[in-house]
Amino acid sequence: MLKLKFHYLLILIVLPQLAAAQEFNCTVQVNDEQLEGTSFGYVKQNLPIDIQSYINEFRWTEAEFLEHERINCQISIILKTGSQSSDYSAEAIIQARRPIYNTTTETTTIILSEPTWQFNYPEGKSLIHDELQFDPLTGLLDYYCYLMLGYDFDSFSELGGTPYFLKAQNVVDLAQTSNAVGWARNSNNRRNKLTLIEDLLNNNYQPLRVAYYTYHRKGLDTFTRSQVQARKQVLAALEGIQSAKRRTTNNYLYDLFFDTKSREISSIFADSESQIQLQAFNILRDTDPGHSTEYQNLQN
Repeated sequence: MLKLKFHYLLILIVLPQLAAAQEFNCTVQVNDEQLEGTSFGYVKQNLPIDIQSYINEFRWTEAEFLEHERINCQISIILKTGSQSSDYSAEAIIQARRPIYNTTTETTTIILSEPTWQFNYPEGKSLIHDELQFDPLTGLLDYYCYLMLGYDFDSFSELGGTPYFLKAQNVVDLAQTSNAVGWARNSNNRRNKLTLIEDLLNNNYQPLRVAYYTYHRKGLDTFTRSQVQARKQVLAALEGIQSAKRRTTNNYLYDLFFDTKSREISSIFADSESQIQLQAFNILRDTDPGHSTEYQNLQN
């Protein structure tokens, strides 16, 4: 699938160094303060390096990325428990960013949280991609990398992230065959990895994904050309989200969007005309009441 973004499409002959360009520029931080004992020192030292190499040096797509087009992402890992058999439980926060066209700034495309990560990481372990066998450590990394790619591609072309969301679905399917902890459907909590990817691939949530494209490509990326027109596109995206949310039952994807974008949305309309501010505020008050304090400035 062609990706409508800033890439040059390289056909037939590609210089080796460009052909090897990867998609991610990921940094990893590990907090081990909750671990007790002295035998876990290697984890804080080696795990960030291993994960960064695993993500940054692998070729995740067929698209060509220039160096400045790589997806900047950050993974913050809090190790909760560790055992002498090198079994660990952790929480993680994953953030991805992409550039805003014709500017030197970036926008955060998605912030994701992982509350139930359990994996085995003995000293000297090599992290290897394997699409046929699930590993709790690399499998979770694969899942979130494909999600970040899906959101990134969705922001540059309408529903462009579908192939990568499908790859994330494949990871979920593989995890379930291995009975991995944290990958099952939870009837008491619809905010889990399985439900997230199912919703992203559900036609009922396509209007949200289309609005996501409008917000980024027609809104943010045109801001330097015409702030008035860009704000109209962002407003149209919010109207689309408002309408879509009224027709769906699970708010998980909407909450992810607004958890990521609420401050940015507030700043977009901060200097707009009072009529546009009020229009945006009314939509946001209805669609995203959880961040109402972020939008108070739009009532002026």
